[in-house]
Amino acid sequence: MTNKKQRMSLLDNLAGATAPATSGAMMPGNRALRAARDAVDTHRVWDLDPDQIDLGDRIRDRLDDDGLTDLRDSIEQNGQTVPILVRRDPRQSDRYLLVYGYRRLMAIRESDKVHRIRALVASMEDDDALRAQISENMARRDLTYIEKALFARELVDSGFGTQAQVAEVLTVTKSSISMALTILEMVGPDLVRAIGPAQGIGRPRWEALGRAIDDSGADREELADLADRQRMLSNSAAALGQEGPDDADPSVAAFEAVQAAIPKPDEAPARPALRTKPVRPRRIPLADGNKAELSRSAKGVRLELGRGDFADWMEQEAGVLLNELYQRWQDQRG
Repeated sequence: MTNKKQRMSLLDNLAGATAPATSGAMMPGNRALRAARDAVDTHRVWDLDPDQIDLGDRIRDRLDDDGLTDLRDSIEQNGQTVPILVRRDPRQSDRYLLVYGYRRLMAIRESDKVHRIRALVASMEDDDALRAQISENMARRDLTYIEKALFARELVDSGFGTQAQVAEVLTVTKSSISMALTILEMVGPDLVRAIGPAQGIGRPRWEALGRAIDDSGADREELADLADRQRMLSNSAAALGQEGPDDADPSVAAFEAVQAAIPKPDEAPARPALRTKPVRPRRIPLADGNKAELSRSAKGVRLELGRGDFADWMEQEAGVLLNELYQRWQDQRG
């Protein structure tokens, strides 16, 4: 009975990690994890062949697999303390689909000493599995700001729901999701992936980087190439034992290299810098899933909205809104 209670509490502990201490209401993440617990086959921990587990259409929530070697060594030395969660593949009775525990699965697949993986097996539909993955994701504290932004975008693009629905299941505000998607669009998803997770780089610095790229017209593809080269150099230095305290995270070094390469507004054109090209319109995600386009040229700034009630309202209220924004700009300058 004691062992059974311990096994049943594994998912309960994850569910509790997402619950605000001051609230007695169960958040959506808790419901998803408790539903996963209730679906687990007899609440038993199974020993499975890692090669029987497929990733399926699971949304990736990490930009790289750094640290897998350390995790593998730890599992080889101390054993796998926390099971992963899988569900039965509805198309193949002898195979499973991963719900969460990607890093543990990859680490054990790399091991020559550990040949079985401990897993909870659940009977779940696609939507329930995705919600359980999201909830477990939010229970972890080591995802960076930009990884969470990419994860939110993947959820919206996959058809999981609107920004408001994604915000609800991630237990954050709708405005924070909108801001994260806007910053992601400003920097560019390909450039973000080239830079990497950048541990410790938060929203203000990512937002400043995006604005600098837009203002300068820097080529995002060139910046991505620069980020790739910087990460390779940092990884090579680390392999040779040459890293210092500021070089521990290659993605942070890549972020700072990209930031330094963007021409400053007051720099003379003759100063060495990356090539520039006309700035493409920046798409701004709106809360209902639609997008606005913002572009800048020598003539000024242009905002384009599709047809609809919001565009009609903007036309009527443009004077008031612009004056409010102008006042905010003056207050920030002051």
